[in-house]
Amino acid sequence: MKTWIITDDAAGFLFKEGTTWSSLTEVRLNDIQGKSAGNIDVVLVAYDDNGRVCDFGALEIQGVYISGNVREPFEYFMKDPRGRASMDWSKEPNYPRPDYLSSSRKRLVPQLLFKSGILHSWKKKIAVALNKSFFATLPRLKRVSKSKADIVWLIYDLELIKEKGQESGRYSLKKVDEVFTEFEPALLTITTPSPGKVEDFINLLQEKLDDQIETPPVNKTIERPF
Repeated sequence: MKTWIITDDAAGFLFKEGTTWSSLTEVRLNDIQGKSAGNIDVVLVAYDDNGRVCDFGALEIQGVYISGNVREPFEYFMKDPRGRASMDWSKEPNYPRPDYLSSSRKRLVPQLLFKSGILHSWKKKIAVALNKSFFATLPRLKRVSKSKADIVWLIYDLELIKEKGQESGRYSLKKVDEVFTEFEPALLTITTPSPGKVEDFINLLQEKLDDQIETPPVNKTIERPF
């Protein structure tokens, strides 16, 4: 049973084969002024025969924000768990769905800028674990060989388990790809926007201006305010 699949995959990138290592969770990372740059999800620590730290690397596990409402379907289900075990909520308003754009802008980018930036300045490697659908929304990253990489992107998906040739109804986490990149090119690619046409934005401004001219706002003045 692969209960430590992500840390094992990360260690395979961070350390040489045969390295003795352990994992520490939620480790605070400070900048030069002693201010927190955030907590590292998992720090993988390599140590020698005397238990002394000889190397380390970071593993960040990127979750995904959701939009929509989770409370309402949960409350509906809890009123009759047996009768509503196979309910389909997908047609209801505010059906929960992943918000990949917010996840990359509000979580991934700040982590690369601050926490990963500090680690990179120390010449320490970073592993980023995320699901297949999330990675597919990112810009295409320039791949390099494992030996030249500063970051490995560990990409996972859920795989339906089959038992005796039949679907069991259970899923297993499986690594479907790993992408090796250098730090600075990857950061530049992810943080550089893909601009649309300026003409389209001007047309939008024109439409809003036309609406405002046709129905100008009613401005009221206050007589003798004092």
